Amino acid sequence: MRFLIVGCGSIGMRHLRNLKNLGFADLLAYDTVVERRERAQQECGAHQFDSLEAALDAGAEIAFIATPPHIHIPIALQAARAGCHLFIEKPLSHTETGLDELIGVVEKNRLVTMVGCNMRFHHGPATMKRIIDAGVVGKITSAILDAGYYMPDWHPDQNYRERYSARHSMGGGVVLDGIQEIDYARWLFGEVTEVFCAGGKLSGLDIDVEDSANVLMQFRAGFSAMLHIDYIQRTYARSCKIIGEQGTILWDITGQVRWFVAKTNQWTAIDPPYNYTINDMYVEEVRYFLDCVAQGKQTELNVIDGARVTRLALAIKRSMLTGQKVML
Repeated sequence: MRFLIVGCGSIGMRHLRNLKNLGFADLLAYDTVVERRERAQQECGAHQFDSLEAALDAGAEIAFIATPPHIHIPIALQAARAGCHLFIEKPLSHTETGLDELIGVVEKNRLVTMVGCNMRFHHGPATMKRIIDAGVVGKITSAILDAGYYMPDWHPDQNYRERYSARHSMGGGVVLDGIQEIDYARWLFGEVTEVFCAGGKLSGLDIDVEDSANVLMQFRAGFSAMLHIDYIQRTYARSCKIIGEQGTILWDITGQVRWFVAKTNQWTAIDPPYNYTINDMYVEEVRYFLDCVAQGKQTELNVIDGARVTRLALAIKRSMLTGQKVML
């Protein structure tokens, strides 16, 4: 298979390294920044191109789109029309414009697609889902999710003001940037029927987007969950607490998944796999995607589902701006 990575920033380079480590050598790279293309060539042996058209003409079969969100859809459309299977980094887009057009091209060309909401492949949420699906804690009645980090510390080698996350015009803001939390909540609990969000730019960060959001999500299953996401916390945080009629599940990014079962009055815990690293989830999501490509079957998070979670995130932003509940 011949892979094209479009966008050779931090996540694009991560995908390139992981593909190389998985044994794939036919790698192509395109970025508008020359230094990034050269790094992709030097570090991973990727053949670099100075235009997307040239890279697609070179016979790319699978395109990884790792650019800022505001240009995901135009690039994805071009690659899909060239017959490439698509792995598109989250969020699928920063607006609804072009979503249906992309879905149409993908379906017409029978392409396998995936949106990179990687938390589905992390040990923590994946373990919680198995516990929920097994009915261990009974009927779910509520949940609390939290995620946050201090934006200037996330990529200290870069000026945070220039990153897409800090800029409205490029699809930034903590709601779209934190869409993987919204996605894994849907994955755990099902479809959302209404949302309410309070938040905005609350810190002194030099950005023009929201840096904090408190989201109340009502699920079709009949319960609600609270999600907090921000760019402000000075220590990286990611956690989830799930309350069921028969027990409670707890997870924190720093370690194990724990759950309490009322019937036995006992806590049980599962540690992360030995030597587990954050990169493991990125490797697992790529393996899953490539298995689906090889089998010619759609992923669970294809562009259709990716469009649903994008529209959900945009509804959350509308609620935050209007102060009103949004029905879905």
